[in-house]
This record gives sequence, C-alpha cells and structure tokens, in this order.
Amino acid sequence: MAPAYTFRPMTAADLPLVRRWLGEAHVREWWGDPDEQFALVSGDLDEPAMDQFIVLAGMRPFGYLQCYDLTAWNTGFGPQSEGTRGIDQFIGESDMIGQGHGSSFIRQFAEEQLRHGLPRIVTDPDPRNRRAVRAYEKAGFVRDRMVDTPDGAALLMVREN
Repeated sequence: MAPAYTFRPMTAADLPLVRRWLGEAHVREWWGDPDEQFALVSGDLDEPAMDQFIVLAGMRPFGYLQCYDLTAWNTGFGPQSEGTRGIDQFIGESDMIGQGHGSSFIRQFAEEQLRHGLPRIVTDPDPRNRRAVRAYEKAGFVRDRMVDTPDGAALLMVREN
C-alpha cells in the first residue's frame, strides 16, 4: 500500500527549499526558468485564489503542489463546472522520482478535494511530458483535449467523482 502523504500549507519559511527544487534539472525541464518560476510561486503566497502545499512522505518534504481557482489565465481550458480547480505539482527530490510517489500523492490529494465538495479538478501537463501524463492517468485523471495556454499547447486532463 502507498504511504499516506501530508500536504502542509506552504509558508515563507519553505521558499529556500522550493527555490532549490526549481533549480533541479528534472523540475527545470518542465517548469522552465527557475528564477521566473520562483518569482511566480513566491508571489502567490498571499494570493487567495491559490493554495500552495509542500508534500511530505512521512516527515520528509519532497514535492510541491498548487491548487487554484480558474481565472483569466486558464481561459484556454474552456467552460468548466462552477467550483472547478486546477492543480500543478512537481517532485523536487530526484531520489523520489520513478517510485510511484507522483501518482500516489496526486490521487490522494484529488480524492480528498473531491470528497470535500470540489466537483472537478483539471490539470494541463505538456503532452511531451510522458511521466506527468502517466502519473495523472494513474491518479484517475482522463485525457480531455489539447488546449492553448499562455505557456503553449497543453493536454487538459480531468478528474471527477
């Protein structure tokens, strides 16, 4: 059985850790310029439409997850059910990749959100990021369609109850 994960709300004290993770080659490959992404992530700490979490396996922090209200930024997703939220995530610690943690913590987070009333969760990985697409599929997300986003073409994936 997969371990239970903890989603601890991110605080300013976590910023050095997140900055380090954004600089890791496996994160940078899909998230882009670490300085630009750090400015966005740190700037969202006080954004009411964005919930940010540090993901822990046991006591060990190893990943980042953000869950957000859909806004003008996500208009490429098309019409969505009222209350739909988007998620993005990454595993920051390279030794935690390829062990099933991604799909497991995404599934746990999504199931908790759906159980607490969210009607739908969407995500938009780069379609070339096969590891992310597979993790989302294993977590119960289904491929919906290709969408245009400010970051380019993406695969819209959906999870519902």
